[in-house]
Amino acid sequence: MTQQIQTAPPSSVRPGLPHVELTGFEPSLDEDERAVQQAMHQFAREVMRPAGSALDKLSAEEVVAPDSPYWQFLKTVAASGIEFDAMAEDVPPAALARLQAIAVEELGWGDAGLAVSLGAGAFPRMMAARSGNQELVGLCEGRLGCWIGTQPDRGSDGLSLYPAERHAAAPQGNKGNLTARVSGGEIVINGQSSAWVSNGPVAQVGLVTIAADYGEGFFDSEGHPRGVEVVVPLDLPGVSRGRPLEKLGKRALPQGEVFFDDVKVPARFALALGDEYWRGHASTWSSAGVAMGQIMTGLARASFEHALEYCHERRQGGALLADHQLVQYRLGGMARKVETMRAVSRRATDYTFLSPSKHPYYTAGSKVTCTDLAFEVADEALQLFGGNGLTREYPVEKLFRDARAARIEDGENHLLSMKFGYLTSLLHRAARTRP
Repeated sequence: MTQQIQTAPPSSVRPGLPHVELTGFEPSLDEDERAVQQAMHQFAREVMRPAGSALDKLSAEEVVAPDSPYWQFLKTVAASGIEFDAMAEDVPPAALARLQAIAVEELGWGDAGLAVSLGAGAFPRMMAARSGNQELVGLCEGRLGCWIGTQPDRGSDGLSLYPAERHAAAPQGNKGNLTARVSGGEIVINGQSSAWVSNGPVAQVGLVTIAADYGEGFFDSEGHPRGVEVVVPLDLPGVSRGRPLEKLGKRALPQGEVFFDDVKVPARFALALGDEYWRGHASTWSSAGVAMGQIMTGLARASFEHALEYCHERRQGGALLADHQLVQYRLGGMARKVETMRAVSRRATDYTFLSPSKHPYYTAGSKVTCTDLAFEVADEALQLFGGNGLTREYPVEKLFRDARAARIEDGENHLLSMKFGYLTSLLHRAARTRP
């Protein structure tokens, strides 16, 4: 009697490899989405990565010098027709939100610092367009922008929307170092921003978010600062700049102080004035947080892809790194985090574009999730490279530094997580008192 040898079933009966897109495990893109993604990916690979790498090696002063690769990068962007804030009237809002998320992720994949520079550059025009103020749209057209919302003595606490959030020992909120007085159809601005204003050294127009006195002082009856959000041309008399900031990460992004000495702008340049200030500020902040999640998803994906490629080249213990089970486990963890970031950033994008009543504290929570996970992925990528990861010969060292910066910019992550928790408490209390 002969023994039957069990043979493996034909390969045709086994599941094939799953469908994946450039960005991973997601449903198929439609023709327009794939065209946008491929175009942005090519731009990110051929233009952004070389420019970002070159700028990373320069001093902050050299980055903004007339012969810097930064200016050639901006010229290439302008010639390509790429717009961070592209808005098409014939595209449904849901489709537009998805297209933006796809496109901005590719920018972050190319270079996070340059992606933030493009986002900040478009920010004043984008918020002017959303307000419907065509005069301000025209004022911002063709000008590199920035968002001036952070100050030396009023950083993340400037993001407190509710009086109950301030510390119990504080009799009133913090008006900060940069303030405005509004009177007779004119806004007069004095003080300085912090050194962390993205595009601060080079911007031509700024969206300025600051405390304001309308004739009754800077604080309301609850001790909360009044405010104004206003578009300011930065070539006006009284505007000056500090030195560009030397920093750990995102060195391709120029950042620095902006000073205001009795700078006068007409009140019609305001996007959010008087009682509308807090709602306007909340809308602005929501938009910024959404972009940060998209950009950092791209950075995390880049870190994972570099690590995956390296693990299929580097041998250790007589085998490729990719063949070691522990390495496979680590790569699986990185891939899960990238997929999580994409899901969270896309959800935050949809919420901000489509919700009838969006809220920046939810967006803040998504920003925390994406930037924390991006840092974890970049850190693991560097670890998989071993000693090579610490050298500038390989790209993960820069990605690690760029990822670290994102946990502080646009609001420090612990504070933002606390605000999301505060929002959940407000929702709980509202539900309990609802009839």
